[in-house]
Amino acid sequence: MAGFLPAQELTFGGGCVTKAPRMIEPAEVERLLRARFSDAQLELVDLTGTQDHYKARVVSSAFAGKSLIEQHQLVYGALGAAMSGAIHALALNTYTPEAWAKVSGGSDGRSLT
Repeated sequence: MAGFLPAQELTFGGGCVTKAPRMIEPAEVERLLRARFSDAQLELVDLTGTQDHYKARVVSSAFAGKSLIEQHQLVYGALGAAMSGAIHALALNTYTPEAWAKVSGGSDGRSLT
């Protein structure tokens, strides 16, 4: 249809500029999480290969004494602006080391399978 721009283009000052795709590399997601949870055992999976749908397990002593909602809020805070832009979906599991030891049967927390 005439008059419509493709989804990845923006009109700016009479010209078109290409909008960069909104995605975040898995290494950057992991860096953000490790910056906040230095003792964390992390497992991160890009669920779709598009770098915007992730599954994460974070095991950290920072979650001690926190409700599940508070734990997730800490993770969202660590990811900052990525949660309102580059990360479209995040399947999240959070545990203290003690809770993880109970549910995993003593696993080191390195595999989501």
